[in-house]
Amino acid sequence: MAIRHEILATWIALTVTGIASILFFVQQFELAEVELFLHHPQIVAEIGLYLLLVGFLVYGNFGYQLARLGYLKRLVRHRPAPLTELRKYALSAPALTILVPSYREEPHVIRQTLLSAALQQYPNKHVVLLLDDPPQPRRVNDRETLHAARRLTVELQHLLDEPAHYFAQAYLEFQERQHQSALNALDECIRLAKLYEKAAEFFMRLESECCLTTHTDVWFAERILKDPRRALYQRADELRQLKNNVEGTCDVHELHLGYCHLSSLFEVKLTVFERKRYRNLSHEPNKAMNLNGYLGLMGKHFIEVERPDGLYLEEHDIRTSTLSIPNSPYVITLDADSLLLPDYALRLIYHIERPGNERIAVVQTPYSAIPNAPSAMERTAGATTDIQYLIHQGFTYFSATFWVGANALLRKAALDDIVVMKQNGAGQVPCYIQDGTVIEDTESTVDLITRRWQLFNYPARLAYSATPDDFGSLLIQRGRWANGGLLIVPKLLRYLRAAPKNGRICQEAFYRFHYLTSLAGAPLSVLLLMLVPFSSSLASVWLPLTALPYFVLYGRDLSLMGYHGWRDLYRVYALNLLLIPIHLSGAFKSLKQKLTGRKTPFQRTPKVYGRTRAPRLYIAFEYALALLLIALAMLDGVRGRWFASSFAILNGGLLLYAIHRFIGFRESLDDFTFRGQAAVTLSSTVHPRRLGRQ
Repeated sequence: MAIRHEILATWIALTVTGIASILFFVQQFELAEVELFLHHPQIVAEIGLYLLLVGFLVYGNFGYQLARLGYLKRLVRHRPAPLTELRKYALSAPALTILVPSYREEPHVIRQTLLSAALQQYPNKHVVLLLDDPPQPRRVNDRETLHAARRLTVELQHLLDEPAHYFAQAYLEFQERQHQSALNALDECIRLAKLYEKAAEFFMRLESECCLTTHTDVWFAERILKDPRRALYQRADELRQLKNNVEGTCDVHELHLGYCHLSSLFEVKLTVFERKRYRNLSHEPNKAMNLNGYLGLMGKHFIEVERPDGLYLEEHDIRTSTLSIPNSPYVITLDADSLLLPDYALRLIYHIERPGNERIAVVQTPYSAIPNAPSAMERTAGATTDIQYLIHQGFTYFSATFWVGANALLRKAALDDIVVMKQNGAGQVPCYIQDGTVIEDTESTVDLITRRWQLFNYPARLAYSATPDDFGSLLIQRGRWANGGLLIVPKLLRYLRAAPKNGRICQEAFYRFHYLTSLAGAPLSVLLLMLVPFSSSLASVWLPLTALPYFVLYGRDLSLMGYHGWRDLYRVYALNLLLIPIHLSGAFKSLKQKLTGRKTPFQRTPKVYGRTRAPRLYIAFEYALALLLIALAMLDGVRGRWFASSFAILNGGLLLYAIHRFIGFRESLDDFTFRGQAAVTLSSTVHPRRLGRQ
């Protein structure tokens, strides 16, 4: 019932927004008509620019509200498969490869991610750590980090082999008793209950080894280790209670499912692969080519050949090969600072294999922010991430899903369908995931839909990822996200031109175009509305009413997600003001790449101790914009332009608040006066909360 109330609230908000927007635009068109009649072309042009800027923001306003509506309607319809049905499916589930691309991540961070992948409640899984660090680092710290990362898969394999062998042996003994017709169902219930308790004890052992330094560590221990342990104990209690049932309802099939579940719980193959060790594999410094390097080797057999110029990996006969890369029909890509809940793989593969879903190429759950962040920056940036989760879920309702690369289940056949060969220094390499832009997942989305593949967001929170907790790191991450969308627009337009013209393609175009252009168009519109001295005659009471429902719903959604509603709403707005130059810089880099033909270098989000410096140009822009807005507010106030003055002072004050809250006046001065390289990390100011993932 609560969801239906939210749906009704969304319809009301859409109605108010629609009426206010119509009245606003009618008012402006009438004014333009009058000015055109009076032969004032400059004023007509001013009205046109004003309508264009406001129109793009109203476009995004409707996009958010409709996406919210779609998300809520999907929640009403969603019926997750029961656990018993999933475990029956697991008996014949296909092979799965989980790829974890990593570049200079802390071993502690990688370990948690690998464990979340290895402990997936899914059989026949292979987890591969794709280490992209330089294979021969010069710095001592980098060498130690690399060696520790290389040891992780061996250590975790040894850790999980012990319970895996134990429960596999118990399953074999059960099958032997079953074959000999020596089963007593109720006695088997007690035996299986003890095994469930044994599995729970192993999770408890993993918990005891956790170092709970950060909020991420606490969340990992709670959701990846404690929740499965509680479920195992609960199942053990249920089995013991069956012993007291006089009739005895514990049938052999249920016992078989229980033994299968336990035998596959810890069964996993963990390996590490480093493409940069081999001269004939791509060394392009981005995540896409790291993944492509391994995807192109799957299902083949190789030997390592040492040559004067380095080590080569050459395809060879299976009988004489020294390295075999297993193939699998499904691949999960998982960033090294992301975490999966234990039923992620089973639920998503169960969905993608259901009848009618044969053309689904990507199933994912857009990642959520890890909750309870200690810093205001991380908490506020995490709020925007969680709102994006809602929006992406709404995209699926309107057939406009985008691949979000932090985690995704991929159908290998779909990747094979879009693969292209590109020239590498040592030959041609297959590219399944395009690296023409730094948002490779978004570009590959258009490649997939062009070949009539579909994408799907599963309506549950099953994946979580870290959020940068300082402005310098967030600047790099969000600048990368804003770079590339404009470059993909022509490819999207070609797809839309070739697609059949119907209602579905119209709503798909509505969302896909906005998704690619919003990080350029929205900040530019806001900036120009703040700075351009539009005539006071353009002020309208209907304009605030077009935005009010959006902010009400946004604040409502923040509250429903566990944030502080209106208090976090103004922080999100302030953070978005702070990100205006970052988003515009990303858009500018896209245009620069289009004009010059040179790809923008891939900048990874720093994962370091201490604070990441921000370039002085950005710091200078933030202060200049804040002071300019305050000056404009005073000037408009003197001229009696109260609407413009209020708008300017509100945004100027919030921007100063954002500088203080999310950067710090002292830190921003330090960044501005620093004479070294921009975006340099400081390792001397270590704070305990930064010892985890960033």
